[in-house]
Amino acid sequence: MTDVPAPGREPFVLGLVIHPRNDVSDSVATVTRAAARHGSPVVARPSDAARLGDGVLAMDDQEFVERVDAVISLGGDGTMLGAMRLMAGRQTPVLGVNHGNLGFLIEVSPAQLPAALDEMVDGRFSLEPHSCLEVDGDTGSLGPATAFNDIVLTGERPGMAVSLDLEINDVRHGYYRCDAVIACTPTGSTAYNYAAGGPVISPAIPAIGLTPVAPMSGISRTIVLGGEETVTLRNPSEDESLRMSLDGAAVSRVGPRGHVTLRLRPDVVNVVRFDAAALGRRNRVKLSLLDLPLRPDQLLELVPEHLRERARQIRASRDEAASSD
Repeated sequence: MTDVPAPGREPFVLGLVIHPRNDVSDSVATVTRAAARHGSPVVARPSDAARLGDGVLAMDDQEFVERVDAVISLGGDGTMLGAMRLMAGRQTPVLGVNHGNLGFLIEVSPAQLPAALDEMVDGRFSLEPHSCLEVDGDTGSLGPATAFNDIVLTGERPGMAVSLDLEINDVRHGYYRCDAVIACTPTGSTAYNYAAGGPVISPAIPAIGLTPVAPMSGISRTIVLGGEETVTLRNPSEDESLRMSLDGAAVSRVGPRGHVTLRLRPDVVNVVRFDAAALGRRNRVKLSLLDLPLRPDQLLELVPEHLRERARQIRASRDEAASSD
Protein backbone atom coordinates (compact mmCIF):
# COMPACT_ATOMS: atom_id res chain seq x y z
CA MET A 1 0.00 0.00 0.00
CA THR A 2 1.00 3.57 -0.47
CA ASP A 3 -0.33 7.05 0.07
CA VAL A 4 -3.21 8.46 -1.97
CA PRO A 5 -1.86 8.65 -5.53
CA ALA A 6 -1.10 11.98 -7.15
CA PRO A 7 -3.36 13.14 -10.01
CA GLY A 8 -2.82 10.98 -13.06
CA ARG A 9 -1.12 8.24 -11.07
CA GLU A 10 -2.70 4.79 -10.92
CA PRO A 11 -3.82 3.73 -7.41
CA PHE A 12 -2.01 0.91 -5.62
CA VAL A 13 -4.20 -2.19 -6.04
CA LEU A 14 -4.24 -4.81 -3.27
CA GLY A 15 -5.43 -8.32 -4.12
CA LEU A 16 -6.88 -10.94 -1.77
CA VAL A 17 -6.71 -14.72 -2.17
CA ILE A 18 -8.72 -16.50 0.51
CA HIS A 19 -9.23 -19.96 1.99
CA PRO A 20 -12.15 -21.73 0.27
CA ARG A 21 -13.95 -22.50 3.56
CA ASN A 22 -12.44 -20.86 6.65
CA ASP A 23 -13.87 -17.61 7.98
CA VAL A 24 -11.39 -14.81 7.23
CA SER A 25 -13.79 -11.89 7.69
CA ASP A 26 -11.85 -10.25 10.54
CA SER A 27 -8.66 -10.14 8.48
CA VAL A 28 -10.56 -8.86 5.44
CA ALA A 29 -11.98 -6.03 7.56
CA THR A 30 -8.46 -5.20 8.79
CA VAL A 31 -7.16 -5.06 5.22
CA THR A 32 -10.01 -2.98 3.81
CA ARG A 33 -9.78 -0.43 6.66
CA ALA A 34 -6.04 -0.04 6.14
CA ALA A 35 -6.43 0.18 2.36
CA ALA A 36 -9.14 2.84 2.64
CA ARG A 37 -6.80 5.07 4.65
CA HIS A 38 -4.36 5.02 1.75
CA GLY A 39 -6.82 5.21 -1.14
CA SER A 40 -6.01 1.67 -2.29
CA PRO A 41 -8.74 -0.50 -3.83
CA VAL A 42 -9.00 -4.09 -2.60
CA VAL A 43 -9.85 -6.70 -5.23
CA ALA A 44 -10.44 -10.45 -5.40
CA ARG A 45 -11.35 -12.95 -8.05
CA PRO A 46 -15.14 -13.33 -8.56
CA SER A 47 -15.47 -16.57 -6.57
CA ASP A 48 -13.71 -14.98 -3.58
CA ALA A 49 -15.24 -11.51 -3.89
CA ALA A 50 -18.76 -12.99 -3.68
CA ARG A 51 -17.95 -14.19 -0.13
CA LEU A 52 -16.32 -10.97 1.04
CA GLY A 53 -19.10 -8.42 0.59
CA ASP A 54 -18.76 -4.65 0.38
CA GLY A 55 -15.32 -3.13 0.18
CA VAL A 56 -13.85 -5.80 -2.09
CA LEU A 57 -14.18 -5.48 -5.87
CA ALA A 58 -14.46 -8.48 -8.19
CA MET A 59 -11.79 -8.83 -10.87
CA ASP A 60 -11.37 -11.75 -13.28
CA ASP A 61 -8.24 -13.90 -13.05
CA GLN A 62 -6.31 -12.34 -15.92
CA GLU A 63 -7.01 -8.75 -14.86
CA PHE A 64 -6.26 -9.66 -11.22
CA VAL A 65 -2.81 -10.97 -12.15
CA GLU A 66 -2.02 -7.97 -14.33
CA ARG A 67 -3.40 -5.22 -12.08
CA VAL A 68 -2.58 -6.08 -8.47
CA ASP A 69 0.51 -4.49 -6.91
CA ALA A 70 0.56 -6.79 -3.85
CA VAL A 71 -1.34 -9.93 -2.81
CA ILE A 72 -2.44 -11.02 0.66
CA SER A 73 -3.20 -14.72 1.09
CA LEU A 74 -5.67 -15.46 3.90
CA GLY A 75 -5.53 -19.19 4.59
CA GLY A 76 -3.05 -21.97 5.15
CA ASP A 77 -0.15 -23.23 3.08
CA GLY A 78 -2.50 -24.50 0.37
CA THR A 79 -4.01 -21.04 -0.10
CA MET A 80 -0.54 -19.49 -0.05
CA LEU A 81 0.72 -21.92 -2.69
CA GLY A 82 -2.33 -21.12 -4.84
CA ALA A 83 -1.56 -17.40 -4.58
CA MET A 84 2.07 -18.05 -5.50
CA ARG A 85 1.09 -20.15 -8.53
CA LEU A 86 -1.34 -17.45 -9.60
CA MET A 87 1.35 -14.74 -9.46
CA ALA A 88 4.24 -16.83 -10.84
CA GLY A 89 6.52 -14.73 -13.00
CA ARG A 90 5.07 -11.39 -11.90
CA GLN A 91 7.44 -10.61 -8.98
CA THR A 92 4.42 -9.19 -7.11
CA PRO A 93 4.91 -9.27 -3.31
CA VAL A 94 2.77 -11.98 -1.66
CA LEU A 95 2.03 -11.78 2.07
CA GLY A 96 0.65 -14.84 3.85
CA VAL A 97 -1.65 -14.61 6.89
CA ASN A 98 -2.23 -17.95 8.59
CA HIS A 99 -5.89 -19.00 8.73
CA GLY A 100 -4.98 -22.66 8.27
CA ASN A 101 -3.12 -25.32 10.23
CA LEU A 102 0.66 -25.68 9.92
CA GLY A 103 1.60 -22.59 7.95
CA PHE A 104 5.19 -23.50 7.05
CA LEU A 105 5.28 -20.80 4.39
CA ILE A 106 3.42 -18.19 6.43
CA GLU A 107 4.96 -15.84 8.95
CA VAL A 108 2.02 -13.63 10.04
CA SER A 109 -0.91 -14.60 12.28
CA PRO A 110 -4.27 -12.77 12.09
CA ALA A 111 -3.44 -10.96 15.34
CA GLN A 112 -0.19 -9.69 13.78
CA LEU A 113 -1.82 -8.47 10.56
CA PRO A 114 -2.41 -4.80 11.60
CA ALA A 115 1.25 -4.38 12.56
CA ALA A 116 2.36 -6.21 9.41
CA LEU A 117 0.36 -3.83 7.22
CA ASP A 118 1.93 -0.84 8.96
CA GLU A 119 5.38 -2.30 8.37
CA MET A 120 4.57 -2.85 4.69
CA VAL A 121 3.46 0.78 4.34
CA ASP A 122 6.72 1.93 5.95
CA GLY A 123 8.80 -0.39 3.76
CA ARG A 124 10.11 -2.37 6.74
CA PHE A 125 10.08 -5.80 5.11
CA SER A 126 12.17 -7.93 2.79
CA LEU A 127 11.25 -10.06 -0.22
CA GLU A 128 12.10 -13.75 -0.23
CA PRO A 129 12.28 -15.13 -3.80
CA HIS A 130 10.90 -18.62 -4.41
CA SER A 131 11.62 -21.03 -7.22
CA CYS A 132 9.11 -23.40 -8.80
CA LEU A 133 9.02 -26.51 -10.92
CA GLU A 134 7.76 -25.96 -14.45
CA VAL A 135 5.85 -29.00 -15.67
CA ASP A 136 5.33 -29.75 -19.34
CA GLY A 137 4.56 -32.76 -21.49
CA ASP A 138 1.44 -34.91 -21.14
CA THR A 139 -0.30 -32.78 -18.51
CA GLY A 140 -3.82 -33.07 -19.91
CA SER A 141 -6.15 -30.14 -19.31
CA LEU A 142 -3.58 -28.41 -17.08
CA GLY A 143 -1.25 -27.62 -19.95
CA PRO A 144 2.14 -26.20 -18.88
CA ALA A 145 1.89 -25.75 -15.11
CA THR A 146 3.91 -24.73 -12.06
CA ALA A 147 4.41 -26.20 -8.59
CA PHE A 148 6.17 -24.42 -5.71
CA ASN A 149 6.26 -27.42 -3.36
CA ASP A 150 6.12 -30.67 -5.27
CA ILE A 151 4.77 -32.82 -8.05
CA VAL A 152 3.61 -36.30 -7.04
CA LEU A 153 3.01 -39.17 -9.47
CA THR A 154 0.98 -42.17 -8.25
CA GLY A 155 -0.99 -45.00 -9.73
CA GLU A 156 -4.42 -44.03 -10.99
CA ARG A 157 -6.14 -46.77 -8.99
CA PRO A 158 -5.85 -47.09 -5.16
CA GLY A 159 -3.12 -49.51 -4.14
CA MET A 160 -1.59 -49.56 -7.61
CA ALA A 161 2.21 -49.34 -7.78
CA VAL A 162 3.71 -46.75 -10.09
CA SER A 163 6.39 -47.54 -12.68
CA LEU A 164 8.39 -44.68 -14.18
CA ASP A 165 11.53 -44.36 -16.26
CA LEU A 166 13.88 -41.53 -15.27
CA GLU A 167 15.76 -39.43 -17.82
CA ILE A 168 18.09 -36.58 -16.92
CA ASN A 169 19.06 -34.25 -19.76
CA ASP A 170 17.65 -36.81 -22.24
CA VAL A 171 19.84 -39.62 -20.86
CA ARG A 172 18.13 -42.57 -19.20
CA HIS A 173 19.24 -43.06 -15.58
CA GLY A 174 17.09 -45.96 -14.37
CA TYR A 175 13.53 -46.61 -13.30
CA TYR A 176 11.20 -46.47 -10.31
CA ARG A 177 8.73 -49.05 -9.05
CA CYS A 178 7.12 -47.74 -5.87
CA ASP A 179 3.95 -46.31 -4.37
CA ALA A 180 4.69 -42.77 -5.61
CA VAL A 181 7.47 -40.54 -6.93
CA ILE A 182 7.87 -37.05 -5.46
CA ALA A 183 9.69 -34.28 -7.33
CA CYS A 184 10.21 -31.28 -5.06
CA THR A 185 11.74 -27.83 -4.85
CA PRO A 186 13.91 -26.89 -1.84
CA THR A 187 10.83 -25.21 -0.31
CA GLY A 188 8.78 -28.36 -0.87
CA SER A 189 11.48 -30.61 0.55
CA THR A 190 9.95 -30.06 4.01
CA ALA A 191 6.55 -31.39 2.88
CA TYR A 192 5.70 -34.85 1.48
CA ASN A 193 9.36 -35.39 0.53
CA TYR A 194 10.44 -35.04 4.17
CA ALA A 195 7.59 -37.24 5.41
CA ALA A 196 8.70 -39.93 2.93
CA GLY A 197 12.26 -39.90 4.30
CA GLY A 198 13.78 -37.45 1.84
CA PRO A 199 16.28 -34.76 2.87
CA VAL A 200 15.58 -31.16 3.77
CA ILE A 201 17.19 -29.09 0.99
CA SER A 202 18.38 -25.57 1.79
CA PRO A 203 16.46 -22.85 -0.11
CA ALA A 204 19.90 -21.35 -0.86
CA ILE A 205 20.57 -24.28 -3.23
CA PRO A 206 18.89 -24.35 -6.66
CA ALA A 207 17.98 -28.04 -6.76
CA ILE A 208 15.33 -30.63 -7.60
CA GLY A 209 14.73 -33.55 -5.23
CA LEU A 210 13.38 -36.89 -6.48
CA THR A 211 12.17 -39.28 -3.77
CA PRO A 212 10.48 -42.67 -4.24
CA VAL A 213 7.80 -43.61 -1.71
CA ALA A 214 8.00 -47.25 -0.50
CA PRO A 215 10.30 -48.38 -3.32
CA MET A 216 10.05 -52.02 -4.40
CA SER A 217 12.74 -52.10 -7.07
CA GLY A 218 14.81 -49.80 -9.21
CA ILE A 219 15.96 -46.48 -7.72
CA SER A 220 15.40 -46.65 -3.96
CA ARG A 221 16.99 -43.45 -2.59
CA THR A 222 16.48 -39.73 -3.01
CA ILE A 223 18.34 -38.10 -5.87
CA VAL A 224 19.16 -34.37 -5.61
CA LEU A 225 19.80 -32.70 -8.96
CA GLY A 226 21.14 -29.30 -9.90
CA GLY A 227 18.85 -26.47 -10.90
CA GLU A 228 20.00 -26.58 -14.54
CA GLU A 229 18.99 -30.22 -15.05
CA THR A 230 15.99 -31.25 -17.13
CA VAL A 231 14.11 -34.20 -15.64
CA THR A 232 11.80 -36.43 -17.67
CA LEU A 233 9.60 -39.09 -16.06
CA ARG A 234 8.10 -41.55 -18.55
CA ASN A 235 5.17 -43.90 -18.03
CA PRO A 236 6.26 -47.18 -19.68
CA SER A 237 2.84 -48.84 -19.43
CA GLU A 238 0.90 -49.63 -22.60
CA ASP A 239 -2.50 -49.41 -20.90
CA GLU A 240 -2.29 -47.78 -17.42
CA SER A 241 -2.47 -44.04 -16.74
CA LEU A 242 -0.82 -42.30 -13.79
CA ARG A 243 -2.21 -39.62 -11.49
CA MET A 244 -0.23 -36.40 -11.08
CA SER A 245 -0.86 -33.76 -8.41
CA LEU A 246 0.80 -30.33 -8.14
CA ASP A 247 1.21 -28.86 -4.65
CA GLY A 248 -1.44 -31.30 -3.43
CA ALA A 249 -4.10 -29.45 -5.42
CA ALA A 250 -4.19 -29.44 -9.22
CA VAL A 251 -4.62 -32.97 -10.55
CA SER A 252 -3.97 -34.36 -14.02
CA ARG A 253 -3.32 -37.69 -15.71
CA VAL A 254 -0.26 -38.99 -17.53
CA GLY A 255 -1.52 -41.46 -20.09
CA PRO A 256 -0.01 -44.76 -21.28
CA ARG A 257 3.46 -44.17 -22.80
CA GLY A 258 3.13 -40.54 -21.72
CA HIS A 259 5.73 -38.37 -20.00
CA VAL A 260 6.23 -35.18 -17.99
CA THR A 261 9.25 -32.88 -18.15
CA LEU A 262 10.35 -30.88 -15.10
CA ARG A 263 12.62 -27.84 -14.90
CA LEU A 264 13.48 -25.59 -11.98
CA ARG A 265 12.56 -21.98 -12.64
CA PRO A 266 14.34 -19.69 -10.16
CA ASP A 267 12.97 -16.63 -8.37
CA VAL A 268 9.50 -16.47 -9.93
CA VAL A 269 7.58 -15.05 -6.97
CA ASN A 270 8.41 -12.85 -3.98
CA VAL A 271 7.12 -13.68 -0.49
CA VAL A 272 6.98 -10.85 2.06
CA ARG A 273 9.12 -11.47 5.15
CA PHE A 274 9.43 -9.43 8.36
CA ASP A 275 11.48 -11.79 10.56
CA ALA A 276 12.79 -14.78 8.63
CA ALA A 277 14.77 -16.01 11.66
CA ALA A 278 11.63 -16.29 13.81
CA LEU A 279 9.84 -18.15 11.01
CA GLY A 280 12.77 -20.56 10.77
CA ARG A 281 12.68 -21.24 14.51
CA ARG A 282 8.96 -22.03 14.37
CA ASN A 283 9.37 -24.32 11.38
CA ARG A 284 12.18 -26.27 13.06
CA VAL A 285 9.71 -27.13 15.80
CA LYS A 286 6.98 -28.04 13.31
CA LEU A 287 9.39 -30.33 11.47
CA SER A 288 10.42 -31.96 14.79
CA LEU A 289 14.04 -31.26 13.92
CA LEU A 290 14.49 -30.23 17.55
CA ASP A 291 12.71 -33.14 19.23
CA LEU A 292 15.98 -34.51 20.60
CA PRO A 293 16.80 -33.93 24.31
CA LEU A 294 17.40 -30.21 24.80
CA ARG A 295 18.87 -28.10 27.54
CA PRO A 296 16.34 -25.86 29.33
CA ASP A 297 17.91 -22.74 27.81
CA GLN A 298 17.45 -24.20 24.31
CA LEU A 299 13.79 -24.92 24.98
CA LEU A 300 13.34 -21.42 26.34
CA GLU A 301 14.55 -19.92 23.04
CA LEU A 302 11.50 -21.40 21.34
CA VAL A 303 9.03 -19.59 23.63
CA PRO A 304 7.88 -16.12 22.42
CA GLU A 305 9.31 -13.25 24.49
CA HIS A 306 5.93 -12.02 25.79
CA LEU A 307 5.19 -15.50 27.18
CA ARG A 308 8.63 -15.67 28.77
CA GLU A 309 8.02 -12.33 30.45
CA ARG A 310 4.63 -13.50 31.69
CA ALA A 311 6.26 -16.65 33.14
CA ARG A 312 8.87 -14.51 34.92
CA GLN A 313 6.11 -12.38 36.47
CA ILE A 314 4.22 -15.46 37.68
CA ARG A 315 7.39 -16.93 39.22
CA ALA A 316 8.18 -13.60 40.93
CA SER A 317 4.64 -13.44 42.38
CA ARG A 318 4.89 -17.00 43.66
CA ASP A 319 8.32 -16.37 45.20
CA GLU A 320 7.00 -13.23 46.92
CA ALA A 321 3.97 -15.08 48.27
CA ALA A 322 6.14 -17.94 49.53
CA SER A 323 8.54 -15.59 51.30
CA SER A 324 5.70 -13.86 53.14
CA ASP A 325 4.29 -17.16 54.51
